[in-house]
Amino acid sequence: MNEPEKEENRQRELDKISALLRRYLDYLSVEKGLSVNTLESYKNDLTRFFSYLLQKKLSWETIRRQDVEAYLTAAQNEGVTVATVSRYISSIRSFYNFTQLEKLSDNNPSEDIELPKKPKKLPEFLNTEEVERLLSAPDKETVTGLRDAAMLELLYATGERVSEIINLKMEDLNLDEGYLVCMGKGSKQRLIPFGDAAGEMIIRYIRNSRLKLMKEQSTPFLFLSTRSGPLSRKTFWKMIKDYRLKAGIEKDISPHTLRHSFATHLLQNGADLRSVQMLLGHSDISTTQIYTHINQHRMKKIHDQYHPRAKRK
Repeated sequence: MNEPEKEENRQRELDKISALLRRYLDYLSVEKGLSVNTLESYKNDLTRFFSYLLQKKLSWETIRRQDVEAYLTAAQNEGVTVATVSRYISSIRSFYNFTQLEKLSDNNPSEDIELPKKPKKLPEFLNTEEVERLLSAPDKETVTGLRDAAMLELLYATGERVSEIINLKMEDLNLDEGYLVCMGKGSKQRLIPFGDAAGEMIIRYIRNSRLKLMKEQSTPFLFLSTRSGPLSRKTFWKMIKDYRLKAGIEKDISPHTLRHSFATHLLQNGADLRSVQMLLGHSDISTTQIYTHINQHRMKKIHDQYHPRAKRK
């Protein structure tokens, strides 16, 4: 076959693929109601995939699983992220599901390919000295400063989520016994203890600030804004950022950082993983296991201390 004929065949194949891709995108738009941005994403992913097949002189109708895997490996070698490779697999799988639905093919070469696992990002946490600086940053002589100090103390003492702490009500507190009732994700209730430092700061806030923030209004929420209502997540986020700067902490922290610090410091000081899971309200212990990275140094010391063949002469 001469060059003009090869080019003619290539163009013919391109036209067929383009028509098929348009048909598939129309299906996604009409039947699935996908957004323009999502459709564009599918189009770009599949255009890239089809270009690879043409380059390798492969037909989308006859390729096998190993051909798709070779494509994904090539993409990774080009520096494509794990998240993008996962999206490529999803796009290819969705396309072949469509061709099977339309009886255009009876094969889905991507069917058994597993999505690559994204590497877990270790949570940012503060060391104990940084926590002390952050907790000391609010001006406790002001109404809002005392409120902020109580919130930060309680956040670090309990490891609550931001949404949980801003929705705390007075009735959720048991100051005599030192615990609170928390309504977490999925409306799951859990009891969380807190220590003397948090308890004393909460009592101080209730006595000296909360009534002033209520402004003679009735509200069940524990922590109040200057408008006498519950604080917003945005306000809490800004509060953390401001106190981070005041405390001279260089890490880019968020309200969730104190939750991470809570779990990290418990494990560093000998708490077992199952207890930390219960305190955090994780339904699956695998979610809590991300915090075990901080315990490596402590585990090494325990191993050296107790394993009969670990001690060095």
